[in-house]
Amino acid sequence: MSLIFLKNIYKIYNVGGEEVRALDGVDLTIKENEYLAIMGPSGSGKSTLMNMVGCLDTPSSGDYEFEGEKVHNMDDNQLASIRNRKIGFVFQTFNLLPKATAQHNVEIPLVYANIKREKRLKMASNALASVGLDDRMHHKPNELSGGQRQRVAIARALVNNPSLILADEPTGNLDSKSGQEIMNIFDTLHQNGNTIVLVTHEDSIASHANRTIRLFDGKIIEDVAK
Repeated sequence: MSLIFLKNIYKIYNVGGEEVRALDGVDLTIKENEYLAIMGPSGSGKSTLMNMVGCLDTPSSGDYEFEGEKVHNMDDNQLASIRNRKIGFVFQTFNLLPKATAQHNVEIPLVYANIKREKRLKMASNALASVGLDDRMHHKPNELSGGQRQRVAIARALVNNPSLILADEPTGNLDSKSGQEIMNIFDTLHQNGNTIVLVTHEDSIASHANRTIRLFDGKIIEDVAK
């Protein structure tokens, strides 16, 4: 079943009087429980495509449907609602609140979803346990290693039970051992039925996915399934 459907997507910017096509007629369908890697050199459009898929941006033209909802027609509040309910984000820089514990960092999406405190704490604890951090729940980011911080970020992405996990260079700030541990978590999440879209410039990271698309000048030039 299709989770995401992009048809003839353009994202056009005007830079110094020149038209720049960050996305130039992209067609892409992502099925439920797919594990997709997006690759391409700097300036290829992969970040723009990730922002589009993640409902952080809207196309200049074209159709985007997420679980049958027409995203391309949505206003900012509707986009924020989709992001909070249906998408879990994992970024290269972790994006954790420095003064908050791991548990509180994971709780944040649930606060926006108006879930009661007692239930929030339980859901956050369960999410941290699922990434092997039940013993670090009350630690702040500066008391955690880089790999542990990224696990907190993954737990936060999972806590709302989203339809899609979107990871942007998730191992970019980690040493190779920590990076491998993080990729093992993504592999397990995929085996458990999660849909994962991964943006990376590293072949070794992309090799975990079962499908890879390559972008160049805003177009998909390769789409290969394993």
